[in-house]
Amino acid sequence: MTEPDRQRLLEIAKQAAKDAGAVVWEIYDSGDYESYQKTDDSPVTSADYKAHDIIESRLQALTPDIPIMSEEQVNAPLSERQNWPRYWLIDPIDGTQEFVARSGDFAVNIALIENNQPAIGVIYWPAGDTLYYASKDHGAFKQSANESGPIKVKHFSAPDTDVITIAISRRQSRENVLSRLNQDREFHTLPAGSCSLKACFIAEGKADMFMRLGVTGEWDTGAAECIINEAGGSIVAVDFNPLTYNQREILTNPNFLVLGDPQINWTNVVQYYE
Repeated sequence: MTEPDRQRLLEIAKQAAKDAGAVVWEIYDSGDYESYQKTDDSPVTSADYKAHDIIESRLQALTPDIPIMSEEQVNAPLSERQNWPRYWLIDPIDGTQEFVARSGDFAVNIALIENNQPAIGVIYWPAGDTLYYASKDHGAFKQSANESGPIKVKHFSAPDTDVITIAISRRQSRENVLSRLNQDREFHTLPAGSCSLKACFIAEGKADMFMRLGVTGEWDTGAAECIINEAGGSIVAVDFNPLTYNQREILTNPNFLVLGDPQINWTNVVQYYE
């Protein structure tokens, strides 16, 4: 992909995320939506479907040659999609539980996957009117009313001893996470919302790591992985193998880690056992 082409696609994704986020925020503010349960017992709302429709219509109109995969649609079988050179990967509302709980900590995620790797990542947080975005090899950025510019993971002055700040979901057991970490290290916890927002906190240096235990889909990590990679961090499975995109019939992720400063020996920090 040429640089002008990637920049054009990044701008399309940014605008689509903001357009969907604005409508989602109106629905959230009014409280006028319906809630449902998926077959896996996870929640979904009419706002999720509305956001999907907005993003899909924008992307299809402006990039009709690029396929779309989304949490809120029936996606093509692997036999059809395995040869796609690139495709859009979207999570219309990442953090539907936070939306329903009225915490405000939910986001709109749009990624472009190219050759099975995230090449563009856009995450829009409606509650803060904040946009996080990145394109491969061109850095990660944050744009809000109060600040705009590049973001980087926090770098430690003493990687072996400094206190590590862990972003933990309000709906996740703090003890379950801390019990899987090296007890010789000191940790602080930072309550946070959706998976993608926790990744953004790490990308901008507000936190240092996040451990996700539980079911997620590739749409939960695509945009975040591009952003965190460009900010100097990484996303890996809990066994430290890379996450994969569009290489399996199922689209679920393994339990995974979002990691900041690469100076830290994360394999020593995380002592994870099933």
